[in-house]
This record gives sequence, C-alpha cells and structure tokens, in this order.
Amino acid sequence: MISFKGSHYPNDVILYAVFFYVRYAVSYRDLEEILADRGVHVDHATLNRWVVKYASQIASEAQKRKTRTGRDLYQG
Repeated sequence: MISFKGSHYPNDVILYAVFFYVRYAVSYRDLEEILADRGVHVDHATLNRWVVKYASQIASEAQKRKTRTGRDLYQG
C-alpha cells in the first residue's frame, strides 16, 4: 500500500499528477499549469518530488494487481 503520510495534498491529487506526468510525458511546468486550470495550485518542484517518490511505488502496486492473460490457451 502506498503511504501518503505527511503530504499536504489529497491522495487523489497526487495520484492524478503522477499518472498524468508519466502517461503523457508533459513537463513539470506544463503539468503545473494543467493542475492550476483545475484549481490545484502546486509548484513544479513539488510535482518533481511526487514523481520521484511515488512513481515507482505506484508501478509496483499496479504490477501486483495485474492479472495474467492467456492462461490455459496453450497447453503445451
């Protein structure tokens, strides 16, 4: 489980920002603008810290929950 203890922003804002940065490969300054348009004012340096801190944790959690595909299709 990803721990957001000590963060000053809601969990969903952090997850959205990290997802958006990783998925669409925008710059931190562009992401700062995008979030500001949605009413969330956060500095680009904070966004950088979030990506560095949470991206690998989110990826490992997603990998754990990923289901196998193609089981029993080819039986050897």
